[in-house]
This record gives sequence, structure tokens and C-alpha cells, in this order.
Amino acid sequence: MLELRNLTIQLDREDRYLVKDLTLSLAAGEKAVLMGEEGNGKSTLLKAILHQAGWCTVTGDIRLEGPVGYLPQFPAVEGTLAALFGSLPVWDHVEVLASLGIEYDSLFSTQLFSTLSGGEKVRYFLLSLLMQDPDILLLDEPGNDLDIDTLEWLEQFLVLCPQTVLFVSHDETLIERVHPTILHLEQLHRKSIPRLTRSSLSWPDYIRQRQQSMDHQDQVAAGQRRDHEAKMARWRRIHDAIEHRQNTATRQDPRKAAALKRKLKSVNAAGRRYEKERASFQEFSDAEEAILTRFDPGIQVPAGKNILEWQGSVVAGSQILCQKVFLSVKGPGILGITGHNGAGKSTLLRQLHSILKERPDLRVGYMPQDYREILDLSVSAADFLKDWPEARTRLGSMRFTSGEMNSAMGSLSGGQQAKILFLKMVLDKCNVLLLDEPTRNFSPLSAPVIRQALKDFGGRIILVSHDRKLLQICDEVLELTPDGLIPDRRFAQD
Repeated sequence: MLELRNLTIQLDREDRYLVKDLTLSLAAGEKAVLMGEEGNGKSTLLKAILHQAGWCTVTGDIRLEGPVGYLPQFPAVEGTLAALFGSLPVWDHVEVLASLGIEYDSLFSTQLFSTLSGGEKVRYFLLSLLMQDPDILLLDEPGNDLDIDTLEWLEQFLVLCPQTVLFVSHDETLIERVHPTILHLEQLHRKSIPRLTRSSLSWPDYIRQRQQSMDHQDQVAAGQRRDHEAKMARWRRIHDAIEHRQNTATRQDPRKAAALKRKLKSVNAAGRRYEKERASFQEFSDAEEAILTRFDPGIQVPAGKNILEWQGSVVAGSQILCQKVFLSVKGPGILGITGHNGAGKSTLLRQLHSILKERPDLRVGYMPQDYREILDLSVSAADFLKDWPEARTRLGSMRFTSGEMNSAMGSLSGGQQAKILFLKMVLDKCNVLLLDEPTRNFSPLSAPVIRQALKDFGGRIILVSHDRKLLQICDEVLELTPDGLIPDRRFAQD
């Protein structure tokens, strides 16, 4: 069981509340997904529950019944796999090993944890948590970087496991299949008021009901204001007519003027009542909408233009991950690349970037899996981005506060860092995009906006992803295997 009472989390650097007087209870075995827009404090809330949010002021009562397992958004372990698993009851979890596609012998390897791929880090770290038999699991993006087979295992695990699970996820497909309790964390009124909505509906039904509720609220609010304006227009006509008659009668008939004065007093009282009615009007809906800066619609790549003609091997250090890769890419469109964790997808995209960035006829944008390849996290977005007046305007439209624009990017959420990378590609007017897991840090509300922006892009996109909804918009999806790139028939176009 997990219980929060009157929990308040205040960001010290901005004097802003992420949650305020939050009371929440999850029953034993209950599964709940914490979701919301980028930078709303989802990861911070998990860390606050564990008393690890040192950059915030946290007050309230936190009750955790039983041992807790915590998967951070970016798992990191000093040392080798053998050091991680050496004291854990490996034999008691052989079935989980097989389900995760992890070989028994690898648990005693001298390979450094830091050298694993993003998906491998999540799998090994999650395995180490399960071997400690926690009663409560706090998982920050457990599906990040996992290949599709492991994602499907994770979905089944979340449905069937006996633990109480509170997890952050941006994977719409996973949320739809697991059907957890939805905890929607929002920041309203320019991030000045936090709100958490709890729902037992499925994700598609929740989105549909939320939109219908907002539409109804806006219709009622607009109708009240429209009716009020019509009432006030009639009142003004009556008021002006009586006032005119009174001014005329004052000189000709004092008694009639006195009667009109009394009538005008009554009309003015009615006007004051009408104005007071505004206080009870329904407010217009104040809910967050996903906002992402869009690419210039004028960016186009000619249909026959040769973007890439490459044959080679995928090599990570001294290890050859794939001996023979042939890739031919022409004109605009979206090419998706899938593959098992550790297959070399990120390495391949990095190699392609090193080739294409030298082409003078292309403007290449690159979004790596590890943003630190591009972003210096010690500097602010203001220092990183060129064309600052325009960049500032666009960041503001994406709900960055002034403090967030001028803080070190390392203090921002992964989704906010991703937005900065997208904005840089927009400002640079890139016509070729190389994207490694581009939706991994965007909320389920933002992901559809990302997909539409990429569909509308007039240039060429080569992306690596395990996001099943994103892969559905690709013109072609190839799977990277030890034998090369082959069509991924799971996403074959009709």
C-alpha cells in the first residue's frame, strides 16, 4: 500500500508548486500511471516519495507499507554486472531471466554497466529490483528504450504482478494495454496551480471524456456570457431611454421626472444584479494542451534526391554488431529502424550522422538517444540556442517559464530537453532529421502532436524507435539484425 497525505512539493529555484496538499492512496496490488506534460514534476514526485528530492521543499505524510523498488528514468550503476548481481538470489528468478532475454552467464560478467545500451540498462536494472522482492515498485519510464518484445513482456508483467506499482510512462500502447489507474498531473494558469486528476477509465476513454467535458464546459461558459451580454444590451437600451426621458421631463414636468428617477433607480439595481451574476459563471476550461513548435512547411526535399547510399558494418568500439548493412534512401519520407536491445541501432544512427553532416547540400538535424551528445547540460537553453528572441518566444509558447529558460538544462526534465533539441532543428531549418527514440520523453498528450509534426515534415526522416504508434506513420520500417537490415513485417504498409 502507498499513501500520501497533504503532500506538497515546492521547487526551491522557482518558488513554484509541483503538487499542493495532495492526498492519494493506492491499494495493495493496484497499478497506477502518473502522467502529464513535460516538466510537470512526475519524476520529482517519485523521488519525493523516496525522500530523494533535495532540490525541493517537501511537506506532508508519506506511508509505504513494505520494501520499495525504484527504477530511475536513467538507470546508472557504478561497476560491473557481476557487482550488481553478485549478492542477489539469481536462481530464484530464472523464469524472469528468460522473459527478459537475459543470459544467465551475463549476470556474472565483468562488463561495465555503463557500456550497455539504453534498453539493456533498463532490463538489467529492473531484473535486479525484482530479485529483491519489493512490495511496492516506483518505475520512472520502465518502457524507455526497451525493444518491442520486451515491451510486450513488461505489459504482461504490469498486469499480473502482485506488487503495488506507481509508474511514469509516455508509451500510449503500454498504457492502453495495462489499463492502470490514471493519475494526470497538470500545471495550470501558467504553471502557478497544480492539479491531479484520478480516473479509472481506459486511456482512450479518459482522453475522450476529458475533451467532451472541456467542450461542454466551454459551451456553457460561452453561452452564459452570450446570454449575459444580450441581457446587458437590453438593459442599456432601457437605461438610456429612461435617462433621456428623465432629462427631458425635468424641465417640463417635475412629477414625471421624479417617477422616472425612481424607475431609473430600479433599473440601475437590476444592472448591479446582472453584473453580480458574472461571479457565478462557469469558467472556461483550463487544461493543458500539448504544444510543440512545428517545422517550416516550406522545407522540401526533391523526390529523386539521393540522401544516402551506404554499405558498411555497425561497429561499437572493437565489437562488430552487424557485418553487412546496406541502406539506400532517396527523397522525402520517414524510414523507421527497429531491433533488439544491443543490436546497434543507436550506433548505426550515429555512424549515419557522421556521414551526412559533411554533406554541404543537406542541413542535418540529429537527436541522439543520450542528449548529452548534443546538449551541454551545464548551460541554459538561452545560451544553447541561437536566434534567441525567436527562440524565447517559441519556448514561451511551449510553456517554458523564464526560470526554466535561464536554468542549466541539466535541471530540466528529459521531455523539456527533447523540446529544446526539436526547437534547434526547427531554427536551423534542417531538411534531414536523424532521430533516436524521439518520443521517449514526451507525454501521451504530446506524442500525437509529435507524430503529426513529423508526418507534415517535407524533408527526410530516419528514426530509431520502439514506439509502436510512431512506427505506424513510417513509410518503411526495417529491423536491424546481425545479418543486416530486413523488413519488419509487424509494420508492413498495406
